Amino acid sequence: MEYILIIVAGIFVNNIVLAQFLGICPFLGVSKKVETSVGMAGAVLFVMTLATIATWLIQIYVLNPLGVPFLQTIAFILVIAALVQMVEIILKKVSPALYQALGIFLPLITTNCAVLGVAVLVMQKDYDLAQGVVYTVANALGFGLALIIFAGLREQLSLANVPKGMKGMPIALVTAAILALAFMGFSGMV
Repeated sequence: MEYILIIVAGIFVNNIVLAQFLGICPFLGVSKKVETSVGMAGAVLFVMTLATIATWLIQIYVLNPLGVPFLQTIAFILVIAALVQMVEIILKKVSPALYQALGIFLPLITTNCAVLGVAVLVMQKDYDLAQGVVYTVANALGFGLALIIFAGLREQLSLANVPKGMKGMPIALVTAAILALAFMGFSGMV
């Protein structure tokens, strides 16, 4: 039951993008096409999950025993940067089209505060490794859900008759705000 609560909270109630406002840069930057959003969601899921496992192990078995937990942020950023480089290399070989479509936003996963934020939150919430992985996957799925819904809405908006002053980013920001309000309807569930 505890894992179900963690999953529902991560995806809907405390959505990393729409409720906690972490990861806004890739949310706005990669959300013009659903196809690109799906690729980014998969990359973030992969990096976020591996980063949380690695950072949890480093925190528990290296930083805490050595008495240097204050190095948490630096160590976590280094782990995330290495994982993103690995994802870039794999995507370039496996799916060059997706690699090109993601463009600059793929290396930005390194500085995506959602990835670092989730790794830090796992430690702050004092989760064990299994709970931390469930929390991370739920947050990554929540990020992907928000990204894909927003991309679908933006694709529809590109076909709509939007007033000239609202075309582009203004209507995207208004849409993101309305989407965030919709997800706030889940608050209080868990």
